[in-house]
Amino acid sequence: MNLFQTVIFALVQGVTELFPISSVGHGVILPFLLHWPNVQANPMFLPFVVMLHVGTAIALLLFFWRDWVTYIVALFASKEASARKEVVRARKEFWLLVVATIPPVIIGGLGAKHFAQLFATPRVAMIFLIVNGVILILGDRLLRKKGRRDMADLTFGEALVVGVLESFALVPGFSRSALTLIGGLMYGLKYESAARFAFLLATPVILGAAVKELPKLMHHSHGMLGISLVGGVVAGVAAYFSTWFLMRYFKTHEVRALRPFGIYCAIAGVATLVYSFIV
Repeated sequence: MNLFQTVIFALVQGVTELFPISSVGHGVILPFLLHWPNVQANPMFLPFVVMLHVGTAIALLLFFWRDWVTYIVALFASKEASARKEVVRARKEFWLLVVATIPPVIIGGLGAKHFAQLFATPRVAMIFLIVNGVILILGDRLLRKKGRRDMADLTFGEALVVGVLESFALVPGFSRSALTLIGGLMYGLKYESAARFAFLLATPVILGAAVKELPKLMHHSHGMLGISLVGGVVAGVAAYFSTWFLMRYFKTHEVRALRPFGIYCAIAGVATLVYSFIV
């Protein structure tokens, strides 16, 4: 990959990872549209994408650093402090994230090879991008009633279901944030709370994928380590500002907030699918 391709990929990934429009789907479709067959043919493509995700995860850690510090402090609080309402709430949120992380870790580990093969099938990504759009539109319509719950109000069983939904994001075209947002809204979370849960949950899942794939990049980089680091930085900056925008967007749009993203996914998926049969 050259520098231009890296920057384009990184910008797209940094934005689409947090927007509910599937970063993996865009990462599969983009080389097809731009006629970059050398990109996906490279065996280091998947680890390179993971490096972009690392940049995104660091951006999320920086954006939500207060939350993570609060969790750490709550976990190691004294017996006296543990009785405080805010400490109990912080501990509950932390363990909700742990429970919700379990399904994608297990499912991703068991089906890693199969999901990696899907990176070479743009039409699969196009089809599931359409499905992702339909889910967003229908979900927004069915769940248009304002939620009243916050993240800490979830039960552990509900968090587990949200984690299962997030696991579908391993398929190109499905969006991690879209599925976790829909899962949170399904259980009555406010849009802002659902977005916060989705973004906090994305961090350990992304870092977990990095732990597995980055050694490949380190030991068999073939000159891609430096360019991957550049991509990670660009993706991280794009992800930080995307998170900033979305947290404010979901705070001020409590009704039909997901519909614009659903319409985009449906149109983009149909347009690229039709194009794939023409060229």
